[in-house]
Amino acid sequence: MTGNGAAERTARPQAPAQPDSAGPAEPGPRPPSSSGPKGCQQPLSEHYDAALLDLDGVVYLGGRPIAGAADALTEAAKRGMKLAYVTNNASRSPHAIAAQLAGMGVRATAADIVTSAQAAARVLADRLPAGARVLVVGGTGLRLALRERGLRPVSTAAVQVLVHATGREPVVAGKPEPPLHAESVERVGAQRPVVVGDRLDTDIEGAVRGGADSLLVLTGVTGPADLLLAGPQHRPSYVSADLAGLNASHPHIRSEGGRFSCGGWTVAVAGTVAVAGTVAAAEARAEAGVSSHEGSAGGWLTVSGSGSWIDGLRTLCAAAWSPGGAAARPAGGPQEQRQAAEAAIGSIGSAGD
Repeated sequence: MTGNGAAERTARPQAPAQPDSAGPAEPGPRPPSSSGPKGCQQPLSEHYDAALLDLDGVVYLGGRPIAGAADALTEAAKRGMKLAYVTNNASRSPHAIAAQLAGMGVRATAADIVTSAQAAARVLADRLPAGARVLVVGGTGLRLALRERGLRPVSTAAVQVLVHATGREPVVAGKPEPPLHAESVERVGAQRPVVVGDRLDTDIEGAVRGGADSLLVLTGVTGPADLLLAGPQHRPSYVSADLAGLNASHPHIRSEGGRFSCGGWTVAVAGTVAVAGTVAAAEARAEAGVSSHEGSAGGWLTVSGSGSWIDGLRTLCAAAWSPGGAAARPAGGPQEQRQAAEAAIGSIGSAGD
């Protein structure tokens, strides 16, 4: 048994709408999105009753607080949203993590922290009798979690040594596996949670597998090009530049005739539809002094319009994730596909525009 699903990282890797319902999310995996990010007329902090937040890349980055994160979390709590901080780091205790957050201006207690060590301890407690001895592969956080569940931690050993000795693979409790998500939901008593994270392969996949909606923030590992190339299991429900998106509404993306529109942007899969009126519209915007972008993004996606950068990214996601977008993805290896994705991002300018 190991608490770490995948260690939290801060380095950026180089490789890679359905209507909102009023009731709580159904258990079981959420169907992967093929129609782009969702829309929500209310701020997410009012639409969902709890946020299950990753830490590194969301609240802080490499131990340094992310600008605006503490204020966004304070505002979400004022709106009635319950906050849980969910981490794959099994080595540190909840008290130590809460103290670190408090030093960054984030109000949190040890009860608000959910670790993969706690999820692992719960899985073991459900399988073993009280007082059972458990060989520990991990640090202080895992030992404390086991004691809290009435189990007895004993001497440590390396995971690969155990695999070799037993011939069995470990049961993983950390993200994206279900135990950590289930522990977090139960801890805050969430009926309608939203998972907030910066990683597609842990935070977002864990939300999909846990049947929850998710918000991806772009303050950590995942970049815009990674998002366009995301597979079905790694597609978030919502996208935001940072945690301010937790207290904002999210526009719906309109789809008609193979075109996807949101916030002044229109994107189509290149070669599948003619975007009518783009020349006249561009001339009108130029006369009005409004910034706009037009053109074919690397032969994959055709972009026209103007507006906020994040709405442009949402619209690109809708086109890229559509069946037509997936089918038209450039041939070749990961490098060629990344180049096409970066060209698409370039068509909407930069995040500072």
